[in-house]
Amino acid sequence: MITSQQMRAARALLGIDQRQLAALANVSVRTVQRMEASDGQVRSVVDTLVKVINALETAGIEIIGENATSNGAGRGVRLKDTAAGSQPKRVPSMLYDQAGEPQAENEAI
Repeated sequence: MITSQQMRAARALLGIDQRQLAALANVSVRTVQRMEASDGQVRSVVDTLVKVINALETAGIEIIGENATSNGAGRGVRLKDTAAGSQPKRVPSMLYDQAGEPQAENEAI
C-alpha cells in the first residue's frame, strides 16, 4: 500500500503536479487530489490505486513499505536505478520546465 505522504513525496521527486500524475495513471485529477487528501493509507478502488502506483513505479519511483528493507526506518520513497546503473529520465514538469531554466540531465532532485 501507499500513504498520501508517499504519493506527494513521489510527485516531488519526479517534479510533477497532480494533473501530470493523473495523466500518467489515466485517472482523473480529482481522484489524485482525493487520494492525496487521505489521512495515512490511501483509500481508493483497488484498480485505481494500482494504476497510480504503476505510474509512479514506471516513472522511476520505488515505494518503500513500512517493513521493507532500506537504510532507514519507516516508510518512504526513493528513485530507483535503471539496469544501466543510472537514474531514469526525468519526467518533464510543467511547474519547473516552463520557468525557462535549463535542467541538468543528471540533476539530483
